[in-house]
Amino acid sequence: MKAIRYIIFGFIFFSLGSCQKEEETIIQDNSQSFVVNTPIADLLSRTSQNPTSLDNVLDSSSCFSVQLPVTVIVNGQQITVAEEADYQIVQAAIDEFSDDDDLVNFVYPITITFQNFQTQVLQDADDLDDVLDECGEDDGFDEIDCITLVYPITINIYDSNNQLANTVTITSNSSLFNFLANLGSNTYVAINYPISAINSNGQTIVINSNSELENFIDDSIDDCDDDNSGGSGGSGSTAFTDVLTSGTWYISYYFEDDDDETSDFNGYTFTFNTNGNSTAVLSGVTTNGTWSTFVDSGQNKLDLIFDGIDLDEIEDDWRIIEYTNTQIRLKDVSGGDGSIDYLTFTKN
Repeated sequence: MKAIRYIIFGFIFFSLGSCQKEEETIIQDNSQSFVVNTPIADLLSRTSQNPTSLDNVLDSSSCFSVQLPVTVIVNGQQITVAEEADYQIVQAAIDEFSDDDDLVNFVYPITITFQNFQTQVLQDADDLDDVLDECGEDDGFDEIDCITLVYPITINIYDSNNQLANTVTITSNSSLFNFLANLGSNTYVAINYPISAINSNGQTIVINSNSELENFIDDSIDDCDDDNSGGSGGSGSTAFTDVLTSGTWYISYYFEDDDDETSDFNGYTFTFNTNGNSTAVLSGVTTNGTWSTFVDSGQNKLDLIFDGIDLDEIEDDWRIIEYTNTQIRLKDVSGGDGSIDYLTFTKN
């Protein structure tokens, strides 16, 4: 289904001491509005969340981070971790011997912080085990922590269910993360551009549109991974091939020409074989294809080709943005008009 081309935001301002109201109507081009679970919303969530994978050497979990300073015991060695640089001391203690248990034991109590910035005090190892059990397995993409959004940021909101409009001023990472986490499926939001952000080199960048924002964040992912022991999936072709050729996949997101067209691929199951052949099965009908990887101008690419015309929309040489064992994010920038398409495979 094509998205609504224009969304009308009505803003009502009430005057103190008066029953009169003033209504201002702003027409927002749909290309600058988005909803929950779209690429830009996910990227903003990962950019604004509390970083939880930086300290995985301590807690082996991206569900939360441990507040510093904290004291740990590794192979009988007591280490005070006062700052992020001290994670390397812990890693060195783990790597020092090959015949030890390599367990990181905390000196309690400790305080942990979740992705949404909520905190919890843990009194002992049993409390930690309980939290880890509640977190479960996490194979999603890690935070994007080497760039910084400059606040305040004003966001226009339109709820299509009750046709209410509003604005909100975001003043911090925690407020942006929780704002996005609580978005309803029928709520459209639009950032009031321009905004500014600081890149991994400490430079301030002015951003004027959704496409510029997505490009800025996507292009920063490799830089963030270089500084992040947790990472968001490697970029080496061998590791990617191992992921791609394991199991079957479906298209969980396809975005083209400013429209979400994921439903065009409902029901398809994709298999990528190690010999470079692929299949796409829909209702018992198989479409054959081929796949290959290559490097172009320093970018890792995935080239997809399928027989016939049913899947010609995704036939392209896609840039591999990032991947995990269960999800692959791809992006294509048109050489003509510069439009951006997104393709995400998720493992069945």
